[in-house]
Amino acid sequence: MSIVIEELKKEHSEIVATLNEVNELGIHSKEGQDKLMSLEVSLLAHLGIEDDQLYPELKKEAEHYNSIKDTLELFAMDMECVSKIVRDFFEKYSEEFSGAELTEDFDNLLAALTKRIRNEEESLYEEYETLKRSDRS
Repeated sequence: MSIVIEELKKEHSEIVATLNEVNELGIHSKEGQDKLMSLEVSLLAHLGIEDDQLYPELKKEAEHYNSIKDTLELFAMDMECVSKIVRDFFEKYSEEFSGAELTEDFDNLLAALTKRIRNEEESLYEEYETLKRSDRS
């Protein structure tokens, strides 16, 4: 497995663990909220690594392989949706975690990120690894 994918998967594990911990602590608890706020920085850094190291190589290869192009197009649409959910959540609750919709909004955030991570690892990262193996051949 490439170093980039190893690092991204490690970060995914940490993100999911933090989200699950927030879920267990409860989004209405101070501890849960503090954990979630610490995750915002990690999420942005993670996305930066994907944008700088993963997607450029995949986009370059997509010029030659339709399967990669199709996968990237699906992920681009999905990422816009996930990014909007994440941005909207942190903007809405930047001042204070309160309100009748907090639990539902957190559940939506948790579901969107969990699904995205699973899809990346099962599809996109596999495409990247396949490319890396064929580069060595």
